[in-house]
Amino acid sequence: MCISPLKKICHWGPLSALGIIKIITLMTIHCSKQWWSPQESIPAATSFLLFFTLSGLTLFHFISAIFEGPGYLKLKWMPENVTDKQYLQYCIICQGYKAPRSHHCRKCNRCVLKMDHHCPWINTCVGHYNHGHFTAFLASAVGGCCVSTVILISWVTTVLSLKQLPFPPPSVCTLILVVFSIGLSIGVVLAVGMLLYFQMSAIVRNRTEIEDWILEKARYRRDDTDVEYVHPYSKGWRFNISQVFTLDCTPVGDGITWPVIDGCDQYTLTREQLAQKLDKRKRARKYRVVKTASGSRFPIRHGCGVFCHPPCTDEPRIKLDIDDIVIATRWKKYWLFGEKEQKKGDNNVGSKRIRGWLPRPCVIEVIENDLYDSNNLFKEN
Repeated sequence: MCISPLKKICHWGPLSALGIIKIITLMTIHCSKQWWSPQESIPAATSFLLFFTLSGLTLFHFISAIFEGPGYLKLKWMPENVTDKQYLQYCIICQGYKAPRSHHCRKCNRCVLKMDHHCPWINTCVGHYNHGHFTAFLASAVGGCCVSTVILISWVTTVLSLKQLPFPPPSVCTLILVVFSIGLSIGVVLAVGMLLYFQMSAIVRNRTEIEDWILEKARYRRDDTDVEYVHPYSKGWRFNISQVFTLDCTPVGDGITWPVIDGCDQYTLTREQLAQKLDKRKRARKYRVVKTASGSRFPIRHGCGVFCHPPCTDEPRIKLDIDDIVIATRWKKYWLFGEKEQKKGDNNVGSKRIRGWLPRPCVIEVIENDLYDSNNLFKEN
C-alpha cells in the first residue's frame, strides 16, 4: 500500500512526536540563552552546542526513518529456485511467498523486509532499511533529553533560589512551560530509553522482536527433546552491529539473502516457522457463534469479566453474526483469538482474512473429527 509523503506525517504518531521535539527544543534553547551566555562560558557554549546537535540529529533520523521506510517485499515475490517454495510461507494478500525474515504487516498491508515491529510514532514499520535510522533517532532523543533536563532543572533552580537573576524575571506562563518541558524530557528519557535498550539488545543478537517470539516458541516446542534450535543470523556482536549501523545508516544486504552461521542455511528460520504453524493447526479448535459480537474493544453486554479483562494487545476485535464459524488458536479466560471461516458466498474468500479477538461467551465449541481444511484456511499471510 503506497502512502503519500503528506499522509506519512499527518498521523497522530508523527505529529505528536514532532510536537514533543519542538516544545523541548524551543524551551531548552530559550532557557540556555537566558541563563548561560555562550560568549562568557565555555561549558555553557559546549552544553548548548551538544543539545543543539542532538536535537538536530533527532529530527533528521526521525524524518529519515519515516520516509526511508522499512523496505517492502515486491508483490508476487518468488524465490529464484522454484523448489525452495516448500520452505517458505505464502502470503495471500501480497500473492507471493515471504522471503526469510519477512513478515506481513496488516497495518502497512505489505510484506516487510526483516520486520521488527510496526511503530505508530513513525507511522510505519521498523524494518531492514530504516532500522539504523530508527535506533539512531532513539539514541539522539534520549541523549538530547538528558542534556535538556539538566539545563531546564538548572534554570528552574536559579529562578526559585530568590537570588538576583542574571536575566529578566520570567512570567508564570514561561515557568509553567519550562516545568512541563522537564516532565516531557524525563518521560522521553525513561520511555524511549527503555525502547532503545531493547532495540540495542536485539541488534547485538541480530534478532527482531518477531524473531524473539519465534525463538521462544521454538524452545517451548523442544522442551521434551535434546534438539536445540539455533538462531541462524547471530555471528558475533561486532558483525551483528555492522549489519545495521553504517556511517549513513544504510543497511548491509538486500533484505532477502542473509549471512548465516555454520550448520544453518537460508531457510533454517522459515522451516521452524512452518513447523510452528503446523503445531498451531493441530491444536486449533472450531467454534460456532451463538451470540453476535460487535467487534468492540470493551463490550458491555457479555458480562463484567469480558469488559474488565480485555486482551492487552493492539490486535483487532472481529464482528461476528450468529452461526458464523471461528477457528480459535489462542485462549484466554474471557476471550478467544481466531479466524472467521469464510463461506463460499463471501466477497473476501481467497483474499482478506478476518481474524482477531472475540468474547468467549459468544461461542460454543464444535466437536468434530475433522476440524477444518488446513491447506486453505491457514495459509499464512
